[in-house]
Amino acid sequence: MKELELKYGCNPNQKPSRIYMADGGELPIQVLNGRPGYINFLDAFNGWQLVSELKKATGLPAATSFKHVSPAGAAVGLPLTETLAKIYWVDDLGELSPLASAYARARGADRMSSFGDFISLSDVCDVDTARLIKREVSDGVIAPGYEPEALDILKAKKNGNYNVIQIDPEYAPEKLEHKDVFGITFEQGRNELKIDDEFFANVVTENKELTEQAKIDLAISMITLKYTQSNSVCFVKDGQAIGIGAGQQSRIHCTRLAGQKADNWWLRQSPQVMDLPFVDSIRRADRDNAIDLYIGEDYMDVLADGAWQAIFKEKPEVFTREAKREWLDKLENVALGSDAFFPFGDNIERAHRSGVKYIAQPGGSVRDDNVIDTCNKYGMAMAFTGLRLFHH
Repeated sequence: MKELELKYGCNPNQKPSRIYMADGGELPIQVLNGRPGYINFLDAFNGWQLVSELKKATGLPAATSFKHVSPAGAAVGLPLTETLAKIYWVDDLGELSPLASAYARARGADRMSSFGDFISLSDVCDVDTARLIKREVSDGVIAPGYEPEALDILKAKKNGNYNVIQIDPEYAPEKLEHKDVFGITFEQGRNELKIDDEFFANVVTENKELTEQAKIDLAISMITLKYTQSNSVCFVKDGQAIGIGAGQQSRIHCTRLAGQKADNWWLRQSPQVMDLPFVDSIRRADRDNAIDLYIGEDYMDVLADGAWQAIFKEKPEVFTREAKREWLDKLENVALGSDAFFPFGDNIERAHRSGVKYIAQPGGSVRDDNVIDTCNKYGMAMAFTGLRLFHH
């Protein structure tokens, strides 16, 4: 297949639309089911690059959940704890395969943002992963292959219209990439920067210790940022992104956005949230929305008389700011990556409130000394990579 006609481009009025190889060669993908659209393919190809790099960097199966050309979550296939299995709503599925665990983590970290995602998998999609995908609201999946039973499960999703793409794992793009904007063609070399342990060798803080897990988490953070719309920062803990702040004009707004998502991920693990008495008939999406409101500032939207009865069997207590802060203070050993330098120490102050201990960023700000001093105040270890990771 040398080209594939699409229904339309980013919007229904943008026609015609297609994907094709400029050199006239064969596309490296097969559409096994459904009819993926323009944005689906943007998510699929960005996501595939991300998970491929995560697999190479860690040796573990990887998955990502993409929305609007940025990851809502990314993770490698480490086993789930009992708590994580419960907050990701997969505790009824038994022990998951490593690939399914990776997707459960990628999808579960920020379920609000992952709703209606496009999934990328580093490995052949197995039955465990397909069963997990089947129960979630999702637009499609790309993987290097599918077990026969897994493919049957996915083909039955969305009344037979679920998008399933198979990509050739041996495909290697040209070294130069092109993009047309306003009728003008841009050309640049591909960002083929390899992120490994050496990427974090220049530790500039008083605390020089980067644990092996910290190096893995920082690598996950930086690889995720390579495929996240800039400006962006990424919080990671124990092999998965827990908060991604994408596409913000201000670095501190990136950090606040990602930090709030990381906080929400941790608050969902608190006993007060895990023990919420939901009515038996509540739908998964409504349950996610209710939790998001309950742990936020608009908690009365779900606790007001006339509202809580449709969600809970009994009215929960308010999750006070003090109680939330007490629980958040237990979050620790979080890694944080930034796609460009931190210009002020305020980013570090905000990161500290979400348990960050390890940081990687390019460095190069005129206020690097202030940023380093702020890290030293909290005993953080920070590496200067010297390399920016903007993605547009």
